[in-house]
Amino acid sequence: MTSPQTLLKAWNLRARKELGQNFLKEAGVAERIVRRAELGPDDTVVEIGAGLGVMTVAAARKAGRVIAVEKDRQLTPLLRAELLVHGFSDVQVYEKDILQVSFAQVAASPVSPLVVIGNLPYNISSQIVVKLIRERGQVGRAVLMFQKELAQRLCAGPGTKAYGRLSVVLQYCADLTHFFDIRATQFYPQPRVDSTVLGIRFKSRIQDPADDESLFTRVVQAAFGQRRKTLRNALSGGLLPLDSSVAVQVLETCGIDPRRRAETLSVQEFVRLSNEIGSRLQAVV
Repeated sequence: MTSPQTLLKAWNLRARKELGQNFLKEAGVAERIVRRAELGPDDTVVEIGAGLGVMTVAAARKAGRVIAVEKDRQLTPLLRAELLVHGFSDVQVYEKDILQVSFAQVAASPVSPLVVIGNLPYNISSQIVVKLIRERGQVGRAVLMFQKELAQRLCAGPGTKAYGRLSVVLQYCADLTHFFDIRATQFYPQPRVDSTVLGIRFKSRIQDPADDESLFTRVVQAAFGQRRKTLRNALSGGLLPLDSSVAVQVLETCGIDPRRRAETLSVQEFVRLSNEIGSRLQAVV
């Protein structure tokens, strides 16, 4: 492949720091990511941040349909030219912010969930994870490149410092796989940190679902919003309509010591806690 430096110079362009642009220097890395996505001719792929097209080309060789989303309108003429050079005239290029793209609108059929891939801009990676969770009805699986620290947070388990709100909410609805790490030297411009490629496969059926997923998310947010406080104090801190005495009652009913902190609870304990709070609130109404 032509190096990112050469391509950008030829088109009189530069990597834009404000958009979190760090381009892969090796086509082999993009091909490894696409292999992990297990693409086939029946798959519709959405690529987040298509950039210079190195991963787009690799995906187009395997998938039946590819939608390349790229926010930088200065970059998309180069992207389209690279796709044509490699013989792909049918890739759809969306000049949009991924956070403004509806997965339901781009899916060809609700029967065939989308596959999402991409080298994510670091500055909106968390927002993209939240979007995937909310729209997971249209997304079967994703293979994404994250800043290494965020990847560790997403995969973290209870009792660790990295474990937090995103860990709980994502692990509630998806199975995560650590595929491989990528050193910062593999990018241009070179970022300050290494990256990690994760596989996210959304569960077709959640074994112990929350009665109200919106409330579940709020409970997790309340618990981690004041993570240095005990659960009794965090849950009665204002995000939920609970006072300290009711918070204690709810926690004890769930078999959870009110003196524990959010990072010690498993996903299943958060579900149990959310369901109990929901039943209390319904009883009041």
